[in-house]
Amino acid sequence: MGLAIASTTNARDEFRAGPMAPSVRRAGVADLPALCRLVNRAYEVEAFFVDGDRTGLVEVARLAEEGQFLVLDGVDGELAAAVHVRVEDGRGRLSMLSVAPELQGRGLGHRLVAVVEAMSAALGCSVVTLDVVNLREELGSWYRSLGYREVGTAPYDHRPPRRACHFVCFEKRI
Repeated sequence: MGLAIASTTNARDEFRAGPMAPSVRRAGVADLPALCRLVNRAYEVEAFFVDGDRTGLVEVARLAEEGQFLVLDGVDGELAAAVHVRVEDGRGRLSMLSVAPELQGRGLGHRLVAVVEAMSAALGCSVVTLDVVNLREELGSWYRSLGYREVGTAPYDHRPPRRACHFVCFEKRI
């Protein structure tokens, strides 16, 4: 996709986020190992219901082919945040939103979701969809606060869980 991606922040957001790259950029092939590390760190919180890493390099490479990862660079050469986005059946599809644990709560996830929504609208989508594991209740609340609404459920089929769970499907009209 040839869409330029710019970040929409104000001075308050920069203060909260700390020193980092001023704009969101599209990840390249060289970013895939760092993306894999970031996603796995961000999803360590799911260890209470599932074992192992959230993803691997093969899956990250496949997803990069199917859509694109948008990233925000940190100051230490690692990625601060990332999200996967693709257009699926004329709808924007957000997945694998990841923020480095030490940077969570600083508005980076909100920043990336806003870019995904703007990008999806620019590509002709009127809806953005995503799935959240029902056991991550804090995520459902967070997405609802951004205007997403529950529209159904789907089986959790990513990794074998130690506890019964399912996906809650969300969407937002943009």
